Amino acid sequence: MAGCVARRALAVGSRWWSRSLTGARGPRPLCAAGGAGAFPPAATTTTRRHLSSRNRPEGKVLETVGVFEVPKQNGKYETGQLFLHSVFGYRGVVLFPWQARLYDRDVASVAPEKAENPAGHGSKEVKGKTHTYYQVLIDARDCPHISQRSQTEAVTFLANHDDSRALYAIPGLDYVSHEDILPYTSTDQVPIQHELFERFLLYDQTKAPPFVARETLRAWQEKNHPWLELSDVHRETTENIRVTVIPFYMGMREAQNSHVYWWRYCIRLENLDSDVVQLRERHWRIFSLSGTLETVRGRGVVGRVSIIRPVMPVRSVKALVITIFNFIVTVAAAFVCTYLGSQYIFAEMASRVLAALIVASVVGLAELYVMVRAMEGELGEL
Repeated sequence: MAGCVARRALAVGSRWWSRSLTGARGPRPLCAAGGAGAFPPAATTTTRRHLSSRNRPEGKVLETVGVFEVPKQNGKYETGQLFLHSVFGYRGVVLFPWQARLYDRDVASVAPEKAENPAGHGSKEVKGKTHTYYQVLIDARDCPHISQRSQTEAVTFLANHDDSRALYAIPGLDYVSHEDILPYTSTDQVPIQHELFERFLLYDQTKAPPFVARETLRAWQEKNHPWLELSDVHRETTENIRVTVIPFYMGMREAQNSHVYWWRYCIRLENLDSDVVQLRERHWRIFSLSGTLETVRGRGVVGRVSIIRPVMPVRSVKALVITIFNFIVTVAAAFVCTYLGSQYIFAEMASRVLAALIVASVVGLAELYVMVRAMEGELGEL
């Protein structure tokens, strides 16, 4: 612990991550402090002895977690890579990568006539670029500290029965963008607490990272690939609110001789402004291939009116983010497929195009959410 210099912290509830920012060469110790209460936003301690004096809040004890590695600018992280999430601060481990197409509407397309644009209806024409995301496990110890900003039951799926509409969730499973990975190493043979960690990964000290995929992980990935796969990511910033949307096609169910199509959406909101923003309403405009337009709106998201605060200077990220997972849309209801019968039997590719059409309106020019801005002192009046 002697070398743990704490000059900046990632605050996650009552848990505090610190790392050396001194510029000295060599491994940087990664430390964690647990205990009740809120940790101060920043510290300037240089040793544990110093920390244990007046600068250490009562009840906080630093524990060694591991050593930071240099984040990869190129290439992919391997299965078994330990990391901290640069935004939410939780500990996690990489299971396997996904190659997605990122449609960033904040970046002007160099050649719009050649742009890949699966979504029409007046949206900006953008060219998709390959971007790496990772399927990861979240450490169960950190889930309580991020539950207000990121739903930890991130991945839902339909039951295997063809006639069942039951939804199931896998707690502590997440999708993480490459730039959100802060890699580290640990000498602990079980550094992540998750019920699937030892079922999916095997400790092998001769490997780097020292955790390799078990056959159960490969079999699980192959079996569940259709509803796990991440293929398209859409991003746009409106009035300093950046919205990132990831659609997932979950499958089809038959109901009364017609077809019901299910999608799952991961939505991430980032407040890039200096003002506090309150999320008051959601507003969906959903287009079908048949030309049908459906509007869905309601208060907040999944029953909550969330507050998105501006950038916190003590954080090693540029925005505080609220992630809303599992906003499940029953597409058949939106497209009136239950009344039109089997003439709208979509192939997998058509389903993806249809999902992209929905996303086009989701990220388009503040049509997804109505944001009510207020300074922090005025939020109580809303």
